[in-house]
Amino acid sequence: MSFTAEIWKKNAALFETIRTMPFNQELADGTLSKERFRHYMIQDAHYLVAFGRALAIAAAKADNADEVVQFASAAHGAVVVERSLHEDFMEQFGVSADTFAATPLSPATHHYSSFLLANAWSKSYPVALAGLLPCFWIYAEVGRDIIGRAAKNNPYDSWIATYAGDEFHTLVRAVIATVDRVAAVASEETRNEMHIAYTHAAKLEWMFWDSAYRLEQWPV
Repeated sequence: MSFTAEIWKKNAALFETIRTMPFNQELADGTLSKERFRHYMIQDAHYLVAFGRALAIAAAKADNADEVVQFASAAHGAVVVERSLHEDFMEQFGVSADTFAATPLSPATHHYSSFLLANAWSKSYPVALAGLLPCFWIYAEVGRDIIGRAAKNNPYDSWIATYAGDEFHTLVRAVIATVDRVAAVASEETRNEMHIAYTHAAKLEWMFWDSAYRLEQWPV
């Protein structure tokens, strides 16, 4: 069994919790409120900046030139390409540039962003990648699941198509392959750290979607 197959199996119950959580259930059937989706889009756009920075750190730590390019390109995609996509969604759902700029990171977004950056800066290259993997892989699998059961004329069709599409899944498969490569030559201690980082980030994926559903704000 490959390392990523092992880590997916270990976290299968967590993924099922994510797949069936109210946010994703309502996204699939098209009943998710626009207010909740707007909250999600604003926070996700904030998050992507931190995700891009963490990817750039991973690129700098890569142990071969191909993977420097792989993760530098992924960082570019997160900050430039996906933010452009988010801007289209924000226009569609009535979020102005001023509203976005004035909206702070929610507690869950702040936690997830801080974890990714701390993990990328302070841990080894393999552990940094393991912490980044859930955002790629879980999004891809949620997108694939939702498109298979999405209601017709779903107002969120364009979001669903992005994360269920071949281009994104090709990118995700490449990241999975790289994680398997580094895990294959890593020590048992490093592999254990990779498990911890992946599971923590996967839990934060759940927290991120749940916080959007609850329209989370800072309590004080």
